[in-house]
Amino acid sequence: MTDYFKHESAYVDAPSEIGAGTKIWHFAHILPGTRIGKNCSLGQNVMVGPDVTVGDNCKIQNNVALYKGVELADGVFCGPSCVFTNVLTPRAEVERKEEFLPTRVGRGVSIGANATIVCGHDLGDYCMVAAGAVVTKNVQAHALVAGVPARRIGWVSRTGERLGDDLICPRTGERYREEGETLVLIAD
Repeated sequence: MTDYFKHESAYVDAPSEIGAGTKIWHFAHILPGTRIGKNCSLGQNVMVGPDVTVGDNCKIQNNVALYKGVELADGVFCGPSCVFTNVLTPRAEVERKEEFLPTRVGRGVSIGANATIVCGHDLGDYCMVAAGAVVTKNVQAHALVAGVPARRIGWVSRTGERLGDDLICPRTGERYREEGETLVLIAD
């Protein structure tokens, strides 16, 4: 008995750690050395690993592959068919596994459908990557990025609401302020 759900068509290779309440759906494959937190949902045809860490409360939608070097913090949303690369200059006939670059995805990040995250770049806490965007550099915390290559087009709150010029979250009333190129939550 396990304290997580695994569909009969999914594979979990040992050794792996899967947190309580996690659901692994159809045709997913968890490779050795992978750690997945509590209360996650891994959609159809998701591949994770080897040696990948996924935090608690993450939602990984259908057709996403998380390769070695990817690290998701708690509360990350990966939209359907978003892509994480693992080397900068791939060639079918050249082995480059020693060149895999780390990609750190911060707490509460949302990545839209079909977005591409080029390896070696960090996504700051609570940022949002628009559907179809191609991330080719680090993304600041709370930044809303879109386009090819992705550029900041605004700011988002911890709850994912786009912030207006007043930098007040319309959902929670939380207030933010800009400090240079970063956004900071103002403590009450």
